Amino acid sequence: MSALRRKFGDDYQVVTTSSSGSGFHQQQAAAAAPRRKRQRFVDKNGRCNVQHGNLGSETSRYLSDLFTTLVDLKWRWNLFIFILTYTVAWLFMASMWWLIAYMRGDLNKAHDDNYTPCVANVYNFPSAFLFFIETEATIGYGYRYITDKCPEGIILFLFQSILGSIVDAFLIGCMFIKMSQPKKRAETLMFSEHAVISMRDGKLTLMFRVGNLRNSHMVSAQIRCKLLKSRQTPEGEFLPLDQLELDVGFSTGADQLFLVSPLTICHVIDAKSPFYDLSQRSMQTEQFEIVVILEGIVETTGMTCQARTSYTEDEVLWGHRFFPVISLEEGFFKVDYSQFHATFEVPTMPYSVKEQEEMLLISSPLIGPAVSNSKERNNSVECLDGLDDISTKIPSKLQKMTGREDFPKKLLRMSSTTSEKAYSIGDLPMKLQRISSVPGNSEEKLVSKTTKMMSDPMSQSVADLPPKLQKLSGGGARMEGKLPPKLRKMNSDRFT
Repeated sequence: MSALRRKFGDDYQVVTTSSSGSGFHQQQAAAAAPRRKRQRFVDKNGRCNVQHGNLGSETSRYLSDLFTTLVDLKWRWNLFIFILTYTVAWLFMASMWWLIAYMRGDLNKAHDDNYTPCVANVYNFPSAFLFFIETEATIGYGYRYITDKCPEGIILFLFQSILGSIVDAFLIGCMFIKMSQPKKRAETLMFSEHAVISMRDGKLTLMFRVGNLRNSHMVSAQIRCKLLKSRQTPEGEFLPLDQLELDVGFSTGADQLFLVSPLTICHVIDAKSPFYDLSQRSMQTEQFEIVVILEGIVETTGMTCQARTSYTEDEVLWGHRFFPVISLEEGFFKVDYSQFHATFEVPTMPYSVKEQEEMLLISSPLIGPAVSNSKERNNSVECLDGLDDISTKIPSKLQKMTGREDFPKKLLRMSSTTSEKAYSIGDLPMKLQRISSVPGNSEEKLVSKTTKMMSDPMSQSVADLPPKLQKLSGGGARMEGKLPPKLRKMNSDRFT
């Protein structure tokens, strides 16, 4: 496990723990060193950089599927096996015909007109080889032929025909499959050189472009994306090439392509995406590889074709967008492939989706009413404290005229409660706000109750006054007009 971590540590920047303090300094030195170009898992042309070694006895499995093994070989080895197989088969069969002639003594009596050989006009090995070629290729010049005096020659001729048919079917079929493979069809399927990350429809999106250079369509074209990234599990297991699925529209059917013109494939970065916490700054330290797989059926041959490519973190451009390549001409749409790989910068926030959601949560307006409520409470408390100071300055006779010394405090507390309730109603959903705004609800009841409380104590307090003061309180204006100047001044100061 330690050797595997050391092998992939430079390429994938795997964080490992060490019992000694030297491990931390080694990690700092590795982070300070310039990052070298790492080995790709899939090349831009789709070739996978994987080699199988130390198979041991498992190599016999290749011979059990010999046809597929020959098809998978490179062209130079296919041609070598093709020529070698026919050459060996021809030499072997020519040797068999020469051996029959040698055992019968036809080589010594070839020029005797009274002798009937097994094969006419076969004098030596070259003549036996020419006879086999004429028979195998069905040329039949007529100079060399099998006679009826040679039953072993007839049996050998049947064996030659069967063996020749098997060799032809095997080798010619292998070459035909090799030539008709749709691998070269993938050469006319294009992928953009870079992938981009920018905003689309109000969401941060990873995008790349695919195109088809041929007029023939790809039937049932489907695209898939895999994210290859090293990670370490909580149990300490190191996964050097962990594969994660990137959703490019599987749930909505957007992964099924109608690939007539270049298309932009989108992966929305959200809470379910592996790039949820990826930002422009973290891309400088992250190492990953996005493998893109495009599959479809070739319309002309009906064979399944697969095209692959990959994008490393250096090939993903943050804050870029692709140039448009389709324009409307007279009677048709024109695709300009000179702008297929071109991108341009667009304003994009450098934060990850996770960071943007956290900032949006902090700046949410739902916190505003709570803050304003606290301010209103502070103001009401300050007003009550001020009224306490004023009430201490009023004479005791005027305090008794109000009936209750603590009435202003209660009234202000009730008013502050009403304002707090107004803020709390603003926080409710729209349906609850409508219900709370219906006439006859608690707010109007509260106001009526407050008015009643204001009128009842005043009427009770007037009834308790002496007769002289009751006459003075017959009207608000008359009472105020008949008060002494000092009391009238104190009364005006109290209400102002």
